[in-house]
Amino acid sequence: MQSDLERQLRQVPANTPQPESADQRILLLGYGNLDRQDDGVAWHILRRVAEKLGAQLPAVPEQYLYQVTSAITIGFALHLIPEHAEWLSQVDRVIFIDAHTGSIPQEISFSLLEARFEPSPFTHHLTPATCLALCAALFQKVPQAALLSVRGYDFNFSQSLSPAATQLLEPAVERVIEWLD
Repeated sequence: MQSDLERQLRQVPANTPQPESADQRILLLGYGNLDRQDDGVAWHILRRVAEKLGAQLPAVPEQYLYQVTSAITIGFALHLIPEHAEWLSQVDRVIFIDAHTGSIPQEISFSLLEARFEPSPFTHHLTPATCLALCAALFQKVPQAALLSVRGYDFNFSQSLSPAATQLLEPAVERVIEWLD
């Protein structure tokens, strides 16, 4: 029986580059609202990472998952949901990518994550750690995980990033590339 992840991965365009097989399956999972300016910074980061890996992603996501190499899948969603635990169960490593509003002192914050339940003020939102905890409870597996959080400055109704967030794109992309190595 095929999982939802396997079915979704087959929807990726056939011209996606497929380099040599790697030992680990990796998921780059960004989330945010593309229509709220800097809240969509994760998609912009993911597109640039894909370009560095030799793949092209659309300006606006047309599906949830893109297989960009034989080992690396890029995913994007509005927010984390319980169903993402299945995605996590099928990879060895995951990096969550999101915007923050300044509650974190660094403009670009990188941290390793552990599976643990964290309450959220919104009933339909999960934190990355809670998503990992669900993965552990449901699938008895937890991938190595990290969170890259990039400072957002403007959250108005627009699909373009603010100048300040745009300045953070390349350093954030480089941090993801470092994590991949």
